Amino acid sequence: MSTPPLPGVRPATREDRAAIAAIYNAAIAERASTFETRPRMPEDIDAWLGKRHPVLVAEEDGRVIAYAATGAYSPRECYAGVADFSIYVAPEARGRSVGQHVLQALLKEAEAAGFHKLTSRVFATNVRSRALLGRLGFREVGVHEKHAPLEGVWHDVVVVEKLLLANVR
Repeated sequence: MSTPPLPGVRPATREDRAAIAAIYNAAIAERASTFETRPRMPEDIDAWLGKRHPVLVAEEDGRVIAYAATGAYSPRECYAGVADFSIYVAPEARGRSVGQHVLQALLKEAEAAGFHKLTSRVFATNVRSRALLGRLGFREVGVHEKHAPLEGVWHDVVVVEKLLLANVR
C-alpha cells in the first residue's frame, strides 16, 4: 500500500480562518497540547495574519488539515529575531507526517523572514510532539514545572528551541 502524497503548504489567508480555528478548537477540546480553554472564532485568527510572523497551512484536496504559526516571543526589541511557534494537525490527518511537513516549511519561512530562533513550550506528556521536534533538530532547553493548571491539574512544559543558523550573525 502506498503512502498518500504530502499535502501542499502555503501561507495562510483570511479564507483559512475558520479551518484554522476548527483545528485549534479540536486541540483545545482534547486538553493535551494547549492550556487554552476558550474556543476560537475565525475572527480571532485575524490577529495572526498579515504580519512579519509566518503562518502556514497544509492543504489536502482543497481542505486545510494543519497549520503552523509563529508569533512574537517578547515585545522587547532585543528579542525581535526570536519567534514562538505552534503547530496543530486536524485529528483525522495525524500520523501521516503532515505535522513534520508543515513545520519544515515553517522553519524555512521563519528563516526567510529573518528570525534566528524559534521557541515553544510543549506539554511534558506530549511525547509525539517532543519526538517530532527532536527529529527536526529542536533542543529541549529545560522544564517549567507546574507551568499552568488545566482543569485543576498542574502541567509541566518542556521548553524547546532551534537556531536558524543562516540568521545567526
